[in-house]
Amino acid sequence: MSHMLTKKLPPVQSVLFLVSRRASQLSRQRYDVIVVGGGHAGTEAAAAAARVGAETLLVTQKIQTIGALSCNPSLGGVGKGHLVREVDALDGLCGRAGDWAGINFSVLNRSKGPAVWGLRAQLDRQRYREFIQAELLSTPRLKVLEGSVEELLVSDPNPAEPGHHRVTGIRLANGSQPISASSVVLTTGTFLSGSLFVGRTSSPGGRIGDAPSSSGLTQTLRDQLGLRVGRLRTGTPPRLLKDSVDLSLAKLHPPDRQPTPFSFTNTQTRCKPEEQLPCYLTYTTPGVERVVRESLHLNCHIQQDAKGPRYCPSIESRVLRFPGRSHQVWLEPEGLTSDLLYPQGLSMTMPPDVQLRLIREIPPLHRAEIHTPGYGVQYDYVCPTQLSPALQVKNTQGLFLAGQINGTTGYEEAAAQGLWAGVNAARRALSQPPAALSRTESYIGVLVDDLVSRGVTEPYRMFTSRAEFRTSLRPDNADLRLTMKGFELGCVSAVRHHEAVRVRCSLQNAIAALQALTMSSTSWRKKLPGISMSENKSQTLSGMDLLEYKDVSFEILASVFPECLSPYMEFSQRLKIEAVYKPHNDQNRSEIKRIQSEENMSLPQDIDYFTLPVSLSQEVREILDRFRPTTLGAATRLQGMTPAAIANLFNYVHFTRRRESRRKQADHEEERGEEPCRRNASLPQ
Repeated sequence: MSHMLTKKLPPVQSVLFLVSRRASQLSRQRYDVIVVGGGHAGTEAAAAAARVGAETLLVTQKIQTIGALSCNPSLGGVGKGHLVREVDALDGLCGRAGDWAGINFSVLNRSKGPAVWGLRAQLDRQRYREFIQAELLSTPRLKVLEGSVEELLVSDPNPAEPGHHRVTGIRLANGSQPISASSVVLTTGTFLSGSLFVGRTSSPGGRIGDAPSSSGLTQTLRDQLGLRVGRLRTGTPPRLLKDSVDLSLAKLHPPDRQPTPFSFTNTQTRCKPEEQLPCYLTYTTPGVERVVRESLHLNCHIQQDAKGPRYCPSIESRVLRFPGRSHQVWLEPEGLTSDLLYPQGLSMTMPPDVQLRLIREIPPLHRAEIHTPGYGVQYDYVCPTQLSPALQVKNTQGLFLAGQINGTTGYEEAAAQGLWAGVNAARRALSQPPAALSRTESYIGVLVDDLVSRGVTEPYRMFTSRAEFRTSLRPDNADLRLTMKGFELGCVSAVRHHEAVRVRCSLQNAIAALQALTMSSTSWRKKLPGISMSENKSQTLSGMDLLEYKDVSFEILASVFPECLSPYMEFSQRLKIEAVYKPHNDQNRSEIKRIQSEENMSLPQDIDYFTLPVSLSQEVREILDRFRPTTLGAATRLQGMTPAAIANLFNYVHFTRRRESRRKQADHEEERGEEPCRRNASLPQ
């Protein structure tokens, strides 16, 4: 059992006592990095920045809500579980927090290949919040301050860097002294000019019981920095009293018998297999649709123009979009000792009395009582095409954005952005170059590239289908893909890095041992009489080839060749998965190299696309000028870019590089007193 699962967290009260409640209590008025917001993006950003080595300050409106699960008490899922694994591989918090707080673990999509398995857990809200708070307060170089940010401090840019403005710190709403920083990370979630909607009423706020962020912050972004800002909406269902629900009328869905941890550092979860709680499935009825249609005139949120999440819509949106259908409703526990149930699929914003009428149209909820009504939220977001792949605002030096402020939805997407923004904010503050993740090496890279290259028209969520190379971007190998790189960037501890190196070496040795086991198919049939192998084929096969067969496991091979394979039994599942996907990944290797070469071809940020001496249509020039992609690879993914335009842009960048390289070589030769070489190669002007 890992250390994390046996350690005792300090009481919440003692943790919160360590937090500064006033700016005057801070030991310093200048930090390397300031993170605004204590949600999933903010906590990961602050922890990552501190791990990289930056003196970091996390500013949040309420210290009690740091790490709160604002909506569904769950983590992971298809695509989202991949992000959690990658955040963990980079030493982030949410995976370990999920293992600590999980009360119902399951792997979704098991009927499909391991590349698209979705690790998911239902969480205990209180346990999750306590773990995140304890982790933050024990992180070196990280301070936490309770307060509301009134505005960003903006000054003239550093002429040596691209950008029209420079953020130098923050000013709090209480009129205290400004706090300076080299980098500021905004993770405001739904609080940026947030409004709450229930029925016909609306009030300022980003979450029930909490105030919105200061209007001065929105004004700074829109008016002073000139950023394009849009409006999105989301919602949450009512919370139900568990004792008022007749669960015998719903279908029982037990968790996996053996929980699968999120974190590579854990072999077990805190919750024992027999202690897990089940979920229940039920469905809407025609009565639900009737209540929705009868109450539309009482629901101003559903009539707004702001886009809502397509893949997690309100029950009103589902009924209007798919009339006459029955919709799933999952009844999920909120904690081991909680007396509440979370009805996933019943997000709604109608008046509370109408909400009660609606839920009682569902058989298991015919006597249900509402503890907290559902409500809708509308909030501002910044169009993410204005960001660099480091999640820094292109026109503003030192300002980074992460989470729902970039137009995404979901804890996992926020956590992934937060970690990456925190890493780059710290690297900038420490005078280190920005770091990048390619979409060929991680789902975080896919997420960031989608946001900064394509933007959003609705809340963005991650799916495995968004990744071109998902057979190599699997949950099981996130540590091999990212932990060594994270160590180089400074955000991964030496202990985790050492373990990742051990795992990598062991897997390499195991694969070498499997490939060394070669014999004819006839000999393999004699060794393994139970496998389904064609007798018509006679060829030489390795142990790695045999693992591709569905009915051959590593355990079977190890039982036949114990001397060379038994030392690697702990990696049996990972080796099986590697073997299954090896042929497909070998085929993809050339395509991955092509994309990576395009990603390495950078495009100058000060380039004037309207006067560029290249054959480009006016429409393409406008697209390039608006989105200003940082690499040729990013340009290829812009909507409206034609193959001819990409080819011409490639030739321009390629020949410009060659010309610049030759100029530098000539200058170098001239400095050494040598006659520059004569070349007759013609280059485009």
